[in-house]
Amino acid sequence: MFRSLGALIGDLLVVVLFVAIGFLQHGTPLTMENTFLVAWPFVVGVLLGHLAIRTWRAPFRIWPHGVFVWAITLAAAMAIRTLFAAGTEVGFVITTAIFTAVLMLGWRAIALFATRGERVRPQAVTRVGDAPSAQD
Repeated sequence: MFRSLGALIGDLLVVVLFVAIGFLQHGTPLTMENTFLVAWPFVVGVLLGHLAIRTWRAPFRIWPHGVFVWAITLAAAMAIRTLFAAGTEVGFVITTAIFTAVLMLGWRAIALFATRGERVRPQAVTRVGDAPSAQD
């Protein structure tokens, strides 16, 4: 439960970071109103991505969870921006795709590495007679 919430928060932080860096690069004032106006299509995309791929099953997984959340986020955000005439120039789409992919998949790779010791590998049972007994 906490990991899936953490994954959602991680993706939302990527969106806010992306918007904040974009504002700083373009000299736009970094206000709550500006951040909301630019970020909300991406937030909707993140929420749709998490629901569509059901990330709560394996929230830190890069494939397919992370990749699909990223792709759905990008597609939904660009569709919403197009509907509201907010701008979807090719350069913006490419920059958005690269930046969000690196960060959304990158934090998952770090999380997988950090939690590698917590994952238990199941023991393989090859034959019925090889199964561990209650005495083992």
